Amino acid sequence: MNRSGPGDRLLARLIFAAGAALVTHFALLPDLPDDWRRPGSPALYLTGAAGGLLLLVSAGFLLAKRTGRGGSPVRWFEAHVLTGTLGAVLAAVHSAGRLRYAPALLLLALAGLLALGVWARLRGSRRMAATFAGKVESLLAPGPRLRDQLSVILREKELLLARLDPSAREGTFSPTLAHWLRRPRLSMAYARLAGEESRLLGARRAVPPGQAYWRRVHIALAVLFLAGLLGHAAVVTFFAGYAAGGEKIYWWHLAAW
Repeated sequence: MNRSGPGDRLLARLIFAAGAALVTHFALLPDLPDDWRRPGSPALYLTGAAGGLLLLVSAGFLLAKRTGRGGSPVRWFEAHVLTGTLGAVLAAVHSAGRLRYAPALLLLALAGLLALGVWARLRGSRRMAATFAGKVESLLAPGPRLRDQLSVILREKELLLARLDPSAREGTFSPTLAHWLRRPRLSMAYARLAGEESRLLGARRAVPPGQAYWRRVHIALAVLFLAGLLGHAAVVTFFAGYAAGGEKIYWWHLAAW
């Protein structure tokens, strides 16, 4: 199967290189200068800022995918993988191994994101390909009652779609970010109907739980991580006194509340 984005071998090498770099860094950390053992030092402050920016670029893949804008989806996926991996490495280096504090939870979320992403690429994609290539009886042979229920949902979806995006086709339509921003109530109603249709067809029950729910978990972790990342940046910048906990503030900040 010819898949877009980095190949499996390249991805495996990228993850191996990232892991090796982190193991080497933390093995040498006790012998490094003090600036590399304090997260707010100039060196690690810039490291964390660079890592955060790279992770925001990685998150941009979701916007590009949901809006259909911003260029080639393949290039965005490649950027998603590369900037996400490099950003995770820089974020871990920025932590200086201090895992007893609240920001360490961001690293846990980040580790979960990376693990799910690698699994989806190396394992999940093969399972999805096998699902599309195979025959799932519950999807192919609905009974009379189920057909009636699906017909009602289909009519409701078509009526909603005529108001939401008249030029779109029901069979291939999915609300984008632009739809959600312009017509949130209609988009929510359409998404609810699509979810009900999927439930009646048994689409998620027909595949393993990992395949059915990994994307939702991945997106949920991404949202939590981004919220935590922005919150962490806001606290150390505008509430440096609180972040320091009564100790000396040694990082760049705008307010020491």
